[in-house]
Amino acid sequence: MLDIKNIKIAVIGLGYVGLPLAVEFGKHLPVVGFDINAERISALAAGTDHTLEVSDEELTQALHLSYSSDIQALKDCNFFIVTVPTPIDDYKQPDLTPLIKASEAIGSLLKQDDIVVYESTVYPGATEEVCIPVLEKVSGLTFNQDFYAGYSPERINPGDKEHRVTNILKVTAGSTPEVADFVDEVYNLIITAGTHKAASIKVAEAAKVIENTQRDVNIALINELAVIFNKMGIDTQAVLEAAGTKWNFLPFRPGLVGGHCIGVDPYYLTHKAQAIGYNPEIILAGRRLNDSMGEYVVTQLVKT
Repeated sequence: MLDIKNIKIAVIGLGYVGLPLAVEFGKHLPVVGFDINAERISALAAGTDHTLEVSDEELTQALHLSYSSDIQALKDCNFFIVTVPTPIDDYKQPDLTPLIKASEAIGSLLKQDDIVVYESTVYPGATEEVCIPVLEKVSGLTFNQDFYAGYSPERINPGDKEHRVTNILKVTAGSTPEVADFVDEVYNLIITAGTHKAASIKVAEAAKVIENTQRDVNIALINELAVIFNKMGIDTQAVLEAAGTKWNFLPFRPGLVGGHCIGVDPYYLTHKAQAIGYNPEIILAGRRLNDSMGEYVVTQLVKT
């Protein structure tokens, strides 16, 4: 089992999730930030984050952080954190290609007692059903005997300078009770808001994917109400303000749903649900309604 005093962290994927994480860990421990985009690596090495998630000053504070687009730069690392994108394809099915490629790259470097922690949003079971077999195949090592895994879903809100990686409570999980404790201990080095140790990797995966699914469904309800009230000639905002005077009314507002998370994550859950023989009607209905709101808003603008 690893000792926290002797770990060297690799963060794979230096986007809006991976870079803030690498910077915070780089203030305390040796960290190598890896990204396949060589231009991105060059800019970060020069002290600039073009996404503006991390300031130039913050980059300089990560004294133990280095960057590379060469996977061999991670060969001495023993605690791997995967923060690659998990998009959907043209058919709104999960595209796990970045996750699989990252797992293949790590598998080529994996050693005895190494730990691989995934932060990318996936459906419950994906880490153990998709990623772990790739790690085993490429490395030739045995899961939970030679190497271990964890899951700690990202909760980054891009562009939000108030809610940062350190002050957002972090969910953690590990493939054994001992690994779960260790992963939790590692994250507690940087997460001032504290952590919540989930009962299993699947629980942590499910917790993440329902966070945005819940928001998506709630927004869909308000969007549908807005359509109804518009047809009735009623001011939706005035209705919501009146209803909001009750203490337990949730303050959602109508609007367009897009971006990397809310418009994508629910499809990961519905994909898994359909794979096990259940058709998730409410979630998919919410997705269809929110996807249609762009056309509806444009139509209303043209009418005016």
